[in-house]
Amino acid sequence: MSAAFASVTARLPKGWGDLGRQLGILVGVDVIYELGRGIADSSEADAIAHGAQVIDFERSTHTLFEPDLQKFFLPAHWTIDLANQLYLNAQFSIALGFLVWLYLFRNESYNFVRNMFVVSMCLALIGYVGFPTAPPRLFPHDGFVDTITEFSKVNHDSALVKIFINPYAAVPSMHCAFALMIGATGVMVCRHWWAKALWAAWPLLIVWVVIVTANHYWVDWALGWMVAGASALIAQRLLARVRPESWAWRARPTREVEA
Repeated sequence: MSAAFASVTARLPKGWGDLGRQLGILVGVDVIYELGRGIADSSEADAIAHGAQVIDFERSTHTLFEPDLQKFFLPAHWTIDLANQLYLNAQFSIALGFLVWLYLFRNESYNFVRNMFVVSMCLALIGYVGFPTAPPRLFPHDGFVDTITEFSKVNHDSALVKIFINPYAAVPSMHCAFALMIGATGVMVCRHWWAKALWAAWPLLIVWVVIVTANHYWVDWALGWMVAGASALIAQRLLARVRPESWAWRARPTREVEA
């Protein structure tokens, strides 16, 4: 046991104390974020009205392509099952796994990415509280299909789900925001062309996922990417000035680990 503990300790870039601090920061921010989404005082009537406004905007600009995209993929059930699983699981597992890898093997870039994530979650809460919006899956009369309910049998309206998920938090899409922040970071810190290609494709895959499952409009995707861009700017232009020695962006690898 002592040998195993020593082996793990040797792999930690800054020791157990720093690891504990980072875990505390991430858990604390995520709990506040999820509870904020879940208990935000949003009116169902307002959310439905805002969702209808988004649909009307897309229809008026001839960009309401989401129902047709769904119809194209619906006959291929395996693609819908894949999209459902990615939507339900990738937000947490991929983001957490990437942060763990980044902390262990590209630690010089970790603090900046952590700060970027925190800023993006704060910006998203402003949108969720100020502009509650019903997702497209709640508008079947406009041609949208709730694939997660129909194919995966997950009830969005269950009491347990509603504790942590605001059903009217469509704008912006944080699935898309996180995917872009992770993908862009992966492209910059990975060494091999195939790893860079995979991370470059990840944000586009998640765009497809959120649209084909009818959980977001393309407007949400665009706003999610804007949140990611704004978060990167704030992390670099404002937060990095507070502690430039540790919070500024650095992509110089310090460990010879293949990825």
